[in-house]
Amino acid sequence: MAEKKTGNGNGYAHKSMDPAAQEMLKVAEEKGISTMFSRVDEKGKYCSVGGEGACCKICFMGPCRFTGQNKDEKRGVCGATLGTVAARNYLRSCAGGASAHADHGRDMAKTLLAVGRGETKDYRIKDPLKLRRFAGYYDIDVEGKEDLALAAEVAEAALNDFGRQEGYQTMSYRAPKKRQELWDKLGVRPRGFDREVVEAMHRTHAGTDQDAENIMDHAVRMCMADGWGGSMIATDISDILFGTPKPLSSESNLGVLNEDEVNIIIHGHEPTLSELIVDAAQDPEMIEYAKSKGAKGITMAGICCTANEIWMRRGVPPAGNSLHQELALMTGAVELMVVDVQCTFQGLVDVAKNFHTHLVTTSPKGKMTGATHMEFDEHRAREIANEIVKMAIDNYENRADIHIPNFKQEVVAGFSHEYIRYMLGGKFRESLTPLNENIINGKIQGAVAIVGCNNAQTPQDEGIVNLVKNFIENDVIVIVTGCAAHASGKHGYLNPQMFENAGPGLSEVAETTGMPPVLHMGSCVDNSRILTLLADIVETGGLGEDISDIPAVGISPEYYCEKALEIATYCVGSGVYVIFGGVDSPVKASGVVTDIHTDGWEEKFGGKLEFHPKWEDIFEHSMAHIQKKREALGIHEARERVLVDMAERRG
Repeated sequence: MAEKKTGNGNGYAHKSMDPAAQEMLKVAEEKGISTMFSRVDEKGKYCSVGGEGACCKICFMGPCRFTGQNKDEKRGVCGATLGTVAARNYLRSCAGGASAHADHGRDMAKTLLAVGRGETKDYRIKDPLKLRRFAGYYDIDVEGKEDLALAAEVAEAALNDFGRQEGYQTMSYRAPKKRQELWDKLGVRPRGFDREVVEAMHRTHAGTDQDAENIMDHAVRMCMADGWGGSMIATDISDILFGTPKPLSSESNLGVLNEDEVNIIIHGHEPTLSELIVDAAQDPEMIEYAKSKGAKGITMAGICCTANEIWMRRGVPPAGNSLHQELALMTGAVELMVVDVQCTFQGLVDVAKNFHTHLVTTSPKGKMTGATHMEFDEHRAREIANEIVKMAIDNYENRADIHIPNFKQEVVAGFSHEYIRYMLGGKFRESLTPLNENIINGKIQGAVAIVGCNNAQTPQDEGIVNLVKNFIENDVIVIVTGCAAHASGKHGYLNPQMFENAGPGLSEVAETTGMPPVLHMGSCVDNSRILTLLADIVETGGLGEDISDIPAVGISPEYYCEKALEIATYCVGSGVYVIFGGVDSPVKASGVVTDIHTDGWEEKFGGKLEFHPKWEDIFEHSMAHIQKKREALGIHEARERVLVDMAERRG
């Protein structure tokens, strides 16, 4: 068996700040293997017309391109303005992103329904208390009902929410009361998710909605049907089926792969199959089978958001974020990579051909030419999981050269909203009060959520890591999800001891409460946990009456996909100031839509969306916003600490 090889690969620092990635990019160049990192250079000159929203392909009288000095005065063949075109492009992108996340929620509800009806024996209810809490949102009576019967009833209610024809998304009533009143006043409270997406496609058909502001209002409503609907349903049902996360220790980066064990990587976004693959890989009989093939055992690792799901519930180590998917295969140590949906790229097929790795797709929505397809069915999930693990074990003997970078970091992940309340208040007094109090007294200046993707057009992890570092040094607590969580973990920022690197106030709070300065809250769909946390901060009191009052910012420093845009949009609709970086705005060509993103949305919703490619600018704007909100709340000046006696406390 070949030994682990290491090398600094510093010539690739402009591609990634991750030393493991740099090392594997050197391997790729030596072997002549194409990756996302090299193809981004090969794709040619950046098309500012399409990239900035100035190209219309809605009908076949075009395409119509808006270029030149007076592009705002130009018209498409149909007479459409640049503002209309950019708004339609934006809404359609959001429709794709929202559909991806909400469809995840629908699939989770279907799995819960199969469990409740007894149609599958491979899953069970792991958090019955959350099942009952979730049932309460639908006004379902839980008294005297067994878990399975209740699960079926809850699943049916959740599924009905997607196709709702009357009324509004049930989860939208979890928002602060003042926010709900604003939605109703503006007419943007989300209705049935399917209705909102169909209406989005209808509005953007040629010759339909041709008012940029009206189009963008619908973008907000449609995206909130996911944020306060599909994604929230996905998160809560995942917790019901697989357990509500609590902190688990693990390791992160490509160094988690083992040269003398069978290595299986799970990649994608849905936890239904990956949970059972973990079970199968930990089965003593399967481990013995691996040993019979010459391996010492089985190593499970994850990429992207499926990795986040099994990382925070099972402690399975993440091998990296989305830009690591090809690099992981190039180690030559991966027997099998199994993918489901979203961010699983076709380039994997060509990379896998250079090695012995089996690439297996499992979703009927996500086949890949050249990969083996083993379709997932929740009714025989464990059987399929066993077949996949056995396929990996049988492939172990086909290995050739191994090159595993010797880079990994200790990490702790799994800070659900429920666990944060427990961590701060204890079992019988769980509460966010200590968090609010320390924001009010200034030990914590505010909070930022750093979420989302990597983009091969920017140095991998650079914006994410530099922002995390600078925020905690300035007493701003950081929440991470998705690929940003992986970046934080790979570079050591998910180690609880990181409180030593935080500013004096945040460090004191972190050390006293045991709450790390950087909190991993899950996958991209789990940004709904952040909405729940923000609503709870408002409910706890002392920081205003609405989410828009809180000194908080949402950031995606290296965004690349439609899901990121829709997350940003539902956060803005919820009252959050959002900044995107890495690459520029997809509506930059239109001053009309850019103004809607900023001044227009801020006036309506109290939140806005800005694009600042450089992380330094993101940091500057975020800190200014946090201080602005602290001043508006009257908490920007230090206050003398007042000690109260027991009688006053009882009062």
